[in-house]
Amino acid sequence: MTTAVLQQELQALEGPWRELHRRGALPYVFLTPTWLRIWWEEFGEGRPLLLLAAHRSQEIIGIAPLMENDGQLSLAGDPNVCDYLDFVLAQGAEEEALSALLDALGQRPWQEVALWGLPEGSPTLELLPRLASAAGYQVHLEREAVAPQMALPASWEEYLESLPGKDRHELLRKLRRLSRVGDHRMERLQQPDEVAAALDEFIHLHRISRPEKAHFMTERMDRFFRRLVVALAEEGAAQLWFLRLAGERVAGLLCFTAPGTLQLYNSGYDPAYGQLAVGLLSKALLIEEAIREGYRRFDFLRGAEPYKYDLGARDRSIYRCLLRRG
Repeated sequence: MTTAVLQQELQALEGPWRELHRRGALPYVFLTPTWLRIWWEEFGEGRPLLLLAAHRSQEIIGIAPLMENDGQLSLAGDPNVCDYLDFVLAQGAEEEALSALLDALGQRPWQEVALWGLPEGSPTLELLPRLASAAGYQVHLEREAVAPQMALPASWEEYLESLPGKDRHELLRKLRRLSRVGDHRMERLQQPDEVAAALDEFIHLHRISRPEKAHFMTERMDRFFRRLVVALAEEGAAQLWFLRLAGERVAGLLCFTAPGTLQLYNSGYDPAYGQLAVGLLSKALLIEEAIREGYRRFDFLRGAEPYKYDLGARDRSIYRCLLRRG
């Protein structure tokens, strides 16, 4: 059966794209049309967007969301905000879809294709280097970053036992100290109106927690965050969590959800409570809530910050695959 590749507009692709993403092997929000649309509207800056869709009869089996810039094609997005990127492929048809998309790319003028943000275990990562080499392209694969994560046990007690002795001792000591200061609890917001109403407080905590976070949260980034988080909450894919201490919100966490997985995307805390380690403890207590909710995996997403390893995470790699004409 022939697989045809068509260049399509985002609006026409949104429905089939959502269904393909839902059935795909990589259920990350970064690969949804909602994410791309909002990112593109805020950060596209007039660059041409190239959306290629591989069709088998009436079914779409693969989508390549690309952007063009001075002879380079790359996955549409920005590593500052998009932790993972990839082609969106139907399970069981990955090689067929990639072969068709690669053939279509070969008909276009480019000097380099840069596929960055490919997560470990990606079918693109596993299949495309072989297919591209066979088609005569030069292929360069490199480790780009890490995304620490961990499998979650059935109970908080099992999680604590899984930590190295020193890390477990420090975590429990900090939790006891927090309890002595006042009652604390984790608060989850997931209804779109609740999330929208709490974004001011979350962004404030994000900005004041560290100077580099204040620098990151520009006016345009603020607007992107607000639009994105509310849109994802409407799709049931975003949650805001707060650590409340004696009734006050002292730390906030922005999470994305996928089947069986909770992903920690961003966070902030009030430095007035820094001596109580509320930044770290909010994340530990979030892990406890994830275990209670039945999540099987916790993903800290891109970045090798030390606290992730203190809480038991192990690296999974993110790769960049570069294709050049021979």
